[in-house]
Amino acid sequence: MRGIVTKLLVFLGAFLVTTAILSLAYASGQVQKTPLDVDTVTRLSGEAQVAGPDGLENTPVKAVSITHADSELSTGDVVLFQNSSCLVRDPDGNAPDCVAADDPSKALLSASTDTFATDRRTAMPVNDFANLPADAAPKEGLVNKFPFGVEQKTYPFWDGLVGGAVDATYQGEEDVDGLATYKFLVSVKDAPIQITDGVAGTYSTDKTMWVEPTTGSIIDQKEHQVRLLDDGSPFLDLTFGFTPETVKTNVDSGSTNASQLGLLTRTVPLVGGILGVVALLGGLALWLAGRRGGRHGAADEGGTLERSRVPAGR
Repeated sequence: MRGIVTKLLVFLGAFLVTTAILSLAYASGQVQKTPLDVDTVTRLSGEAQVAGPDGLENTPVKAVSITHADSELSTGDVVLFQNSSCLVRDPDGNAPDCVAADDPSKALLSASTDTFATDRRTAMPVNDFANLPADAAPKEGLVNKFPFGVEQKTYPFWDGLVGGAVDATYQGEEDVDGLATYKFLVSVKDAPIQITDGVAGTYSTDKTMWVEPTTGSIIDQKEHQVRLLDDGSPFLDLTFGFTPETVKTNVDSGSTNASQLGLLTRTVPLVGGILGVVALLGGLALWLAGRRGGRHGAADEGGTLERSRVPAGR
């Protein structure tokens, strides 16, 4: 019976230790990848001052950003994204997500479409990806998320108005609706840009992002953006951020995804490794005990035989 238990403990221990090693060496690298089924709608709302014929006009605004991963054109290492975004006036709270530039309501403030590819692990752009369209604009820095296992450091982050990467500076840890996040700040001051076609100006922004550190997902975002014409007159003064509904959706998905990743990359290796070592040590202890018991038994039997050969005293 002891031999059977010993073999079971050794087998179980070896299995658990192997599982822990595989989880660390292989599984974590496979699960820490941007999914190929990303299809998200991010909504923002806020207030804006917009240049008009009679000076600055105050108006509520709304924005929508739709991001879709093309699973057919993506690969095991690179994900291809298509993004469309729109910013419109929303004076009565019933504006559509987007309108045409020539819409009589004059509600459209800005609209854009973009296609880009990123590394599924690091979230950095892959500008030489074969499946990118020929007219895709090259990117620098992180584009739509942070890498898995976010560090407490400064990251380069893409800014489409600047046309390059700007610093996303680590600011500390904060909870967003109970979810632990890292806070990052992007600050741009008076960067030269094209306000509209043929009209130059400058651009400044202070954008704060709250990032779930395990997955790199942006949970919340708030921004104050100012665009000035070359003569210093304001063209747009915009303050907006993720809507409460978007934040709640992000918190729920961020918490679930972080828990699943933590289970596979931390809990399974740790618990499996500890239990595996305990089982191996238990099996070794039983095996040694069996060997000692066998030696003692042989010694006792040998002593009995020797004594049986000694003639009894008269």
